[in-house]
Amino acid sequence: MTTERVRAAELPVARVALLVPLAHLDREFDYQVGEALSIAAQPGVRVRVRFAGRLVDGYVLERVATTEHAGRLGWLETVVSPERVLTTEIAALARAVATRYAGTRADVLRLAVPPRHARTETADPAPAPADLLEPADLAAWAPYLHADAYLGALRGGRPARAAWQALPGEDWPRRLAEAAAVTAAAGRSAILVVPDQRDVDRVHARCVELLGPGVVALSAGLGPAARYRRWLAALRGAARVVVGPRGAVFAPVSDLGLVAVWDDGDDTHAEPRAPYPHAREVALLRAHAAGAALLLGGHSRTAEVQALVASGWAHDLIAPRAIIRGCAAQTTALGDSDTQLARDPAARAARIPAIAFAAARAALAADAPVLVQVPRRGYVPSVACSRCREPARCRHCHGPLSLPAAPGPDGAGAPVCRWCGRTDTRHRCTVCGSPALRASVVGSRRTAEELGRAFAGVTVRTSGAGDVLASVPGTAALVVATPGAEPVAEGGYGAALLLDGWALLGRADLRAGEEALRRWMAAAALVRPARQGGQVVVVAESEIAVVQALVRWDPVGHAERELAERTEVGFPPAVSLVALDAPASALEGLLAVTELPADTEVLGPVDAIGAPSGSQGWERLLLRAPRRDGRALVRAVVAAQGVRSAHKEADTVRVQVDPQRLG
Repeated sequence: MTTERVRAAELPVARVALLVPLAHLDREFDYQVGEALSIAAQPGVRVRVRFAGRLVDGYVLERVATTEHAGRLGWLETVVSPERVLTTEIAALARAVATRYAGTRADVLRLAVPPRHARTETADPAPAPADLLEPADLAAWAPYLHADAYLGALRGGRPARAAWQALPGEDWPRRLAEAAAVTAAAGRSAILVVPDQRDVDRVHARCVELLGPGVVALSAGLGPAARYRRWLAALRGAARVVVGPRGAVFAPVSDLGLVAVWDDGDDTHAEPRAPYPHAREVALLRAHAAGAALLLGGHSRTAEVQALVASGWAHDLIAPRAIIRGCAAQTTALGDSDTQLARDPAARAARIPAIAFAAARAALAADAPVLVQVPRRGYVPSVACSRCREPARCRHCHGPLSLPAAPGPDGAGAPVCRWCGRTDTRHRCTVCGSPALRASVVGSRRTAEELGRAFAGVTVRTSGAGDVLASVPGTAALVVATPGAEPVAEGGYGAALLLDGWALLGRADLRAGEEALRRWMAAAALVRPARQGGQVVVVAESEIAVVQALVRWDPVGHAERELAERTEVGFPPAVSLVALDAPASALEGLLAVTELPADTEVLGPVDAIGAPSGSQGWERLLLRAPRRDGRALVRAVVAAQGVRSAHKEADTVRVQVDPQRLG
């Protein structure tokens, strides 16, 4: 026997966003609210409803008195929890991000709202933070032009937007914490987005020093309970400052006053799941909608940030050239002078030239650590034929072969495929038939061994892959690290050797130069100033524009040049670009139902990059339109995806708007 449901007396209709990732269902659906659920079914709560014959999850967006639906409405089946986890601001942000990236709101909500942890939700809430005072000492901001005006805007709750170029050697976690503290002292909240867990720990520690309780660090590695507890602290107002990687940009803080993103060029800021939003772009959308301040900081600068400055939407927050020169280490590249080449004629062919050895010896003699940055981890990540230099490939899957650090069970020092893991004990070059191999790329572990032999008696430390060091003592040692894993040295490094520049600059990628400069500057910023003997040696030709930007420490000039070149050839951010990856038949079908803006160019198709595992024959198509037609282009693609979804097309079309990688 079933009990007849009674409709709620007030606002009996709930508008629900379903967590159904189908493009043609990306809209609100109206459901009747029973009187028994009326109190709990408030906007923002999780609910379950019956849709297409099955129960699906969703969120109540609002309660209304009437519906425009002409048919019979279904009922809300269950209110999963009375906690209002989807705030009005985050709901609007999810819609804006889905529109910006040609995705569905359901996919964005899965990124924005963590799964429920019932026991944590019912635990006693954390107490609200006490009133905070502004930090007494903000003198470290003085070298930056217009810093006083920016900090004043944070105090006054004005939406100032700045592109901050941190000085070499800057304690940037402390500066971010100070900006957050100024915002919190004004009674507003702050979100600080950084690339990885090591940066989260550093910035969180600085924030706790200044603010005490009321600061939470959000990251996926916390585990379901801890992550949800901290997320609820932000939702309930117990935390005014949130620190975390890309997902933290969706933190449900109240009265947002500042969103800061550090090192926006780092790949980890780009979400690898559909609809592939970038933390920088989400921060822009959120800061604009909330009337909050924005701070995009880093040692280098991306073309996207430079485009914001060039348009006047954001403003520079940089130091004068005299101060920059006083903070930077002495930087040397290959071929800086005829004298250098005369002393070391083989410098261009050597992996570690004489100038690099000299810089390392000088730093070690001064009892200072030396940082050695190597682009690849491992031992010998890539090998080639020693006779004809043909890259060595696996006979089974055609993957690249590498040499292990230790002999394997199938052969002493035999090459191993990096894709399928097979050991090839009888390798022969496919071009000349030679069995001899040579290293074409040397990894960090092999480099550490070579340097250990060259500098006998000196401690050698490695940082990278699964063993990343947070810091090292400020005494004589060699620290071999991969990009992004460079530990902080007490008092700074005496020297930094940036090896294998060709491996970074030679990549077939739109952002190769920008990425190389970003990685080099991140390492060079850890070195002591030139007045204290700090030296940086980059093993790359001095006439290359990226190398010149490093030597001059001029990331802004390089970003201006990068933006101008992309504008000339028609690449983001100068234009809007949509990448479509799918089987050829699916691409043809999508284009057939897409009404593209008049000035849109169709480029391709070509072989797809990074097709999903198990997929065969995927191709990539690029749709390029002027920036003014960007929204129209995305809307056209979304509409076409909706048509394909409604027709239940079998093949998936992966859509990426302004993709990070175009290699």
